[in-house]
Amino acid sequence: MEIYDTEEEQLEALKRWWKENGQSTIVGLILGIAIILGWNYWRDHKKAQAEQASALYSQLIQAIGADQKDSAEKLAERIQEQFSKTEYAAYSGLLQAKLKVQQGDLAAAQQILKKIAEGSNKEMSNVARIRQVRLMLASGQYEQGLQLINEVDPAASTSFSGNYDELVGDLYVALDRLDLARSSYQKALENGYKPPLLQLKIDDLTAPEKGGVQNSEPVK
Repeated sequence: MEIYDTEEEQLEALKRWWKENGQSTIVGLILGIAIILGWNYWRDHKKAQAEQASALYSQLIQAIGADQKDSAEKLAERIQEQFSKTEYAAYSGLLQAKLKVQQGDLAAAQQILKKIAEGSNKEMSNVARIRQVRLMLASGQYEQGLQLINEVDPAASTSFSGNYDELVGDLYVALDRLDLARSSYQKALENGYKPPLLQLKIDDLTAPEKGGVQNSEPVK
């Protein structure tokens, strides 16, 4: 460590240090302030966006409750367009898809659900995809439904595996591939997925008439 005997030497040393390091110090200080201000702005902006989206979502719920379908549609679209970075965009999309189903427009509902399924929120993505497959089942798109489930990343859908297994079983039943349907239902059950109707579906497939065991009249 350098030791200076006089104030003049200390002043000269300070001048040399400032000449060598002053510019970088100022730049670093400016960058630090900019980062802090930018972070605060981003945080406040995100909070404001969430609050506005939440208010519109409340209006959407009220419009649906009052059976104001046109208003609900506009509110849902506004939330998805203006607040696409918030979780309310996906929530409003699910409600909008439900409205489309009630109106009989399954194709439009599927498109809305597809967009949500392609989002970054894994939970909402799986919820939307499951509903999309159910619409495919309802509209006779059985093979397409199986293909969509086959494309699901298991690592990103662990908590929804039972839902998918049951849906696969439903699709196989619709395709009259009962052995595969039974296996899918059993897989869901063995993995701890136990909705009320699952066991009934399995029992139905194992009933005598489903298993091909029928009573025959005695040969005379």
